Amino acid sequence: MTGFTALLIFVAWSLLLALTYATYRVPQIFLGKKSANHWERNQPVDDPAFLVRAKSAHLNCLENLPLFAALVLTAAALGESAVVNSVAALFIYCRLGQSVVHLIGTSLPLILIRATLFVIQALIMLYLAWALLG
Repeated sequence: MTGFTALLIFVAWSLLLALTYATYRVPQIFLGKKSANHWERNQPVDDPAFLVRAKSAHLNCLENLPLFAALVLTAAALGESAVVNSVAALFIYCRLGQSVVHLIGTSLPLILIRATLFVIQALIMLYLAWALLG
């Protein structure tokens, strides 16, 4: 898998997660069950737990997507795409795994799995930054 393929999967996955909770919320507004400003930031949320987790998983993706994109693009600009390509599949599998585990639940074992997958992604990105600096 190339870095660009992983980046496209990352983008598509982020959009899919956003649509997961948007497809619940938009009909709520159109059916008059909720006001358009019902989901203001820092307000209590009464969405089903799965949708709350989907939103959190989406926001987790948005935190790391720009970093991964910067590394993929930097590698391409430097002619070093092979560095990213060597770890792209592992990175994206960990990203998808982290989100899926987040969607499943928030028990301690699941949180530990999610954290492990996040740390692997962070270490991969640090490795890439180091390798591209060298």
